[in-house]
Amino acid sequence: MSGENRAPIAVCHMTSVHSRTDVRIFLKECGSLAKAGYRVCLVVADGQGDASVAGISIRDAGRPSGRLSRMLTTTRNVLRLALAQNADIYHFHDPELLPAGRKLKRLGKTVVFDAHEDIAKQLASKPYLNRMARFAVPPLIEWYERRVCTRLDAIVTATAHIRDKFRKINPDAVDINNYPLRGELYTPEVDWTIKRPQVCYIGGITEIRGIFPLIKAMEHVAKTDRLVIAGRFAEASVNTAAHAMPGWGKVDELGFVDRDSVRDILAHSIAGLVTFLGVPNHINAQPNKMFEYMSAGLPVIASNFPLWREIIEGNDCGICVDPEQPLEIAKAIDYLATHPERARQMGINGRKAVQERYNWDNEAPKLLALYSRLAT
Repeated sequence: MSGENRAPIAVCHMTSVHSRTDVRIFLKECGSLAKAGYRVCLVVADGQGDASVAGISIRDAGRPSGRLSRMLTTTRNVLRLALAQNADIYHFHDPELLPAGRKLKRLGKTVVFDAHEDIAKQLASKPYLNRMARFAVPPLIEWYERRVCTRLDAIVTATAHIRDKFRKINPDAVDINNYPLRGELYTPEVDWTIKRPQVCYIGGITEIRGIFPLIKAMEHVAKTDRLVIAGRFAEASVNTAAHAMPGWGKVDELGFVDRDSVRDILAHSIAGLVTFLGVPNHINAQPNKMFEYMSAGLPVIASNFPLWREIIEGNDCGICVDPEQPLEIAKAIDYLATHPERARQMGINGRKAVQERYNWDNEAPKLLALYSRLAT
């Protein structure tokens, strides 16, 4: 930002899907922009009302009654509130807001799309779409995505893989990786004397995120009593099926918890689990929870995708397994339970990797550099 007497540049972030406290949107991106002197507004749709938090103005478009309502009505309400901010830069986070981004661009606004995931690959594994829709819808979404994004001022992506896809559409695509805030879950010294015979999984619970093999693995572990799960089931049918499994008797289900509770869970666990199944949208993803486990000094048990193996085994901070093989998962859990010094060293290695490389302090400058270009 240049010019001492210039009014702060107004920025409006928009989401119809994510919560107002979303770590990437609110804490990392909006927080970094506010600290840099931008006037930041975040338009959400959660029904919790307007607010002002940490120098960020939050405007609420109202909670939708369902998925269809969100896509048809809520997206229009989000756009209406966003336009009322008369911002200099608009930054939206959901593919369903692509029509809003297109309209904003037609009105002469500076517009950025933040691609958290490869939406076409994500849709290909959505359980609410039937087989025909999973085949037909992704190409249509990709066509519309290309049509809109080629006209936008910039594309922000959560991984280098997604960046490379969008650079074929728009040359101003920059990867701003969703690495953790360096100090949030970091502990200078991890006290292994307070560890319990438990492993943990933090995040949304779905079939494609490997919940069934994970519970099945608990039937076979010999040295670890509990699997602590903090997150919500996305589908009632998966919830019912998971509770009916024999391994569920070793599960502590906590539901959605705040960040202080996450910190406590990690402090008492011997490993963090991220054993997503090998659907296309997962293989080149970089799940934030992986780096959060590392930041907290936990060894990670992760799916054996090439990129994940490069991160986990390359930094000697965990064990990679076939996510569809419960016995492999159980074996990894038991190994860490019976080799506490090795597990502790893996945790130290992961924490060091986050402190040096995989952290938001290294990503925020890329966001600020992009905004500096857009603001001139």
